[in-house]
Amino acid sequence: MNKNRIEIDIKIPNQTRYLRLIGKIGEELAIGLNEYSGNCNTLAYYINLVITESVINTITHANACDPDKMVHLSIGIEHDELVIRVFDEGEGFDINNVPPPDFEGLEEGGRGVFLIRAIMDSVNYRKMGTENVLEMRKSLKNK
Repeated sequence: MNKNRIEIDIKIPNQTRYLRLIGKIGEELAIGLNEYSGNCNTLAYYINLVITESVINTITHANACDPDKMVHLSIGIEHDELVIRVFDEGEGFDINNVPPPDFEGLEEGGRGVFLIRAIMDSVNYRKMGTENVLEMRKSLKNK
């Protein structure tokens, strides 16, 4: 087993009541990272935010608040990157066509994707078997 690889695999019902718990799991993982060259507490805050935003989008949009669906989340370290994958059972969408948020108006939408892209180094959404996966990566080393 590669000692530089960590993976936490979580499956939860398609309900928002688990958001705090899974955000906290990501936070705790980030706080304990010896590999990270920056402030681990700041990283922990951002990882909690990214996980919360991505899972709430999965619950409400991808899985359409369907209580019979599940949310599958994987948080891990691969080489020098923190990798978060959120799987959904929805129809999928083109992440590159999500418009920027309207910060001055009353229109909702796009803020979660905007924040995720601002925090993470790479963000991809694709079909993977019978599911879709939002994969987000953050380098643990200074560039």
